[in-house]
Amino acid sequence: MNRDFLTIVAELNSANKVLVVGHIMPDGDDISSVLSVTLGLKKLGKEVFAGIDWRIPWYFYEFEETNIIKTFDDIKSSGFVPDVVLVVDASSPDRIGRFQEFLGSVPLMVIDHHGTNTLFGNINWVDTKFGSTAQMVYRLNTELGVEYDERLATINLMGIATDTGFFRYSNADEIVFSDATKLVFLGGKVYLVSRLFENKRIEQFKLLSTMIEHLKMEANGKIVYSYLSKEDYETNNCTEDDSGGFVGELRSIQGTELAIFFSEYENSEVHISFRSKDWFDCSKLAVLLGGGGHPRAAGCTLKGDLFVIVEQVIREAKTMFAAQNKEIEKIGR
Repeated sequence: MNRDFLTIVAELNSANKVLVVGHIMPDGDDISSVLSVTLGLKKLGKEVFAGIDWRIPWYFYEFEETNIIKTFDDIKSSGFVPDVVLVVDASSPDRIGRFQEFLGSVPLMVIDHHGTNTLFGNINWVDTKFGSTAQMVYRLNTELGVEYDERLATINLMGIATDTGFFRYSNADEIVFSDATKLVFLGGKVYLVSRLFENKRIEQFKLLSTMIEHLKMEANGKIVYSYLSKEDYETNNCTEDDSGGFVGELRSIQGTELAIFFSEYENSEVHISFRSKDWFDCSKLAVLLGGGGHPRAAGCTLKGDLFVIVEQVIREAKTMFAAQNKEIEKIGR
């Protein structure tokens, strides 16, 4: 058993009040992990607050349990003073937004599977062999003695399914399938998870069309990128939530190795997503630009003019792509 894992279990067993925090720009794994830990600890009689300092995409509210996740302002104004803070699926302090204010006053524990984690907790259980943080949460709940029901199993399963692209990505290994099988046995419903992403508005299709109009290619089509400006979102009556998965559409183009999607969240703030298929290490590019993530999926946020940022990032991407490609060719010889 991992020593840090066992220490976290002991800390949670002795704590009465726990604050569970996810990262900004939450994805399915993050929301799943926050909810699964929170619901599990509540089953054990703990007083638990769950917080994410970001607007949660509307489609996750198909699971009514998502309503228990509160904003920073809600938790701050409640006067809640936790015994411990547990951060899940976040690789660095800046990724939890204003919840950084809680750090330093009580023990901080981190559970994460990102190789770029900075080990910012007092106790850090970070393990890159897992395809999702939700798998680590499943082990945590099991060790704590949490009894799973259908809803908890489904919500926990959501993180595994979404972070592996519904078992299509290279991180969908035997451990992933084993954990998913166990959660299905406990009542988890994959079809309920997939339904979250089969609930699109017609405006999203129009937004996708706009993104496709902006599409460009580099490196003989091996690098594909596109963008959506704040004006694009407003014209199509959409928000950034509605472009979730667009980078995956770029990645799916035949012959593409690296896909990059630029999303102007607000004026002078651009969110950038990187995805690759076989060999390009997205995390190295993301870290270079101040972000982080996994070899096949990573991201960062930059401030400035959208089109200047696009030019800058594509220039860096082409340079790193050529260097990595050269290394691959050398190994192939």
